[in-house]
Amino acid sequence: MGLTTDFNEKQIKILEVAETLFAEKGFDGTSIRNISKEAKINIAMVSYYFGSKERLLESLILYRTSDLKFQLESLMQENLEPIEKINKLIEVYINRINCNKGIYRILHFEFATNKRDLNFDSFTELKKGNLKSLEAIIKEGQSKGVFRKDIIIPLITPTILGTFFHFHMNKPFFENLLNLKTEDLYNNYIKTNLTKHIQQTIKALLIYES
Repeated sequence: MGLTTDFNEKQIKILEVAETLFAEKGFDGTSIRNISKEAKINIAMVSYYFGSKERLLESLILYRTSDLKFQLESLMQENLEPIEKINKLIEVYINRINCNKGIYRILHFEFATNKRDLNFDSFTELKKGNLKSLEAIIKEGQSKGVFRKDIIIPLITPTILGTFFHFHMNKPFFENLLNLKTEDLYNNYIKTNLTKHIQQTIKALLIYES
């Protein structure tokens, strides 16, 4: 059975509580009972909706990542120059990840340890779809003669995400270095300076040197 992205209000409540608990206590440290108690939803109901904790995590990944897919698809329809589309795509990516740090931390850990029988097929399909969107933008830029022909497209996403994650993994260091004393200042720095820096980096990779 394919996972659905249409969740009802109760399911969304369960997913959001699960996300918070997974991010705080880890996947192993969280039980369906904890989730049901925190969500104030009967444990049988949680099991009925999602089955196991593994399936719940799969649904959570889908819930959190499917809106990225919609955002990219609508971006594709916009009447913008290829480089403007890329800049917007970077903005969307960074914003999505920064708003969903919890789920990305869980994912990162689950992928790295790979000790569980999690079905990441839907997530992999989604990533392939996102890559196709990126590819379409870059090919458009190439056909217009503005982007280089020798770009390794699958490496663009890790370049974007790698910069963000390195910055985020070293949060205390950068907070201190850049004097980002509050969470608002930190998030604002990501939104403006870090995003702009990544856009400039990607632009330098894509555009012919004049």
